[in-house]
Amino acid sequence: MSIETNWSLDAVQSLRSMAREGMPVSVISLRLKRPVDAVSAKLAELGITPKAMA
Repeated sequence: MSIETNWSLDAVQSLRSMAREGMPVSVISLRLKRPVDAVSAKLAELGITPKAMA
């Protein structure tokens, strides 16, 4: 099942920044108002390893 989401440049930059700060995927998903699966998929697509869930 694929999650169709459109990521704006700002959203991707925020995602990268939060991931760099070590923020858990669950928190990032709340901040970006996106499903955890979508955030995880985008991180994988960008080659970023997220922190474990808090």
